[in-house]
Amino acid sequence: MEDVFHPFHLLIVFFVLGILLVPAILYLLTLQNALRKCAPGARTMEPGMVWLLLIPLFHLIWSFFVVMALAKSLGNEFRRRGIPSPDPLPGQSIGMAMCICGCCSVVPLLNLLAGPAAFVLWVIYWIKIAEFSRALDLPAAAYPPPPLI
Repeated sequence: MEDVFHPFHLLIVFFVLGILLVPAILYLLTLQNALRKCAPGARTMEPGMVWLLLIPLFHLIWSFFVVMALAKSLGNEFRRRGIPSPDPLPGQSIGMAMCICGCCSVVPLLNLLAGPAAFVLWVIYWIKIAEFSRALDLPAAAYPPPPLI
């Protein structure tokens, strides 16, 4: 039993946890900051609620709620500021695909395809939300005028 708690083993466990937690925390900070940039009236979720994604297994369900709320909040904020957006719910389609693949990745054999797909979609979703968040940082004069119909 002594060998289980060898300091070298603990060092490896903390190293692996650090490698997994650092990207997760940076991702959650990106989501939280995107929600914070939305006016309180445009938000459909409080920014701090994204941290519930750290709860194991619960995150499989909660991620659907976060994706939908973030898409609605960003869409509301873009409309409020008059920022042109090709999608009325920014990021929702890629985010929902990420969530579905994440849920499928817990199914044996299906996880061989869904796991890597969920990871790739997670990275793409993270980048998209970061882009939308940066768009909220631009001054109003930087937005192109909406097209005249």
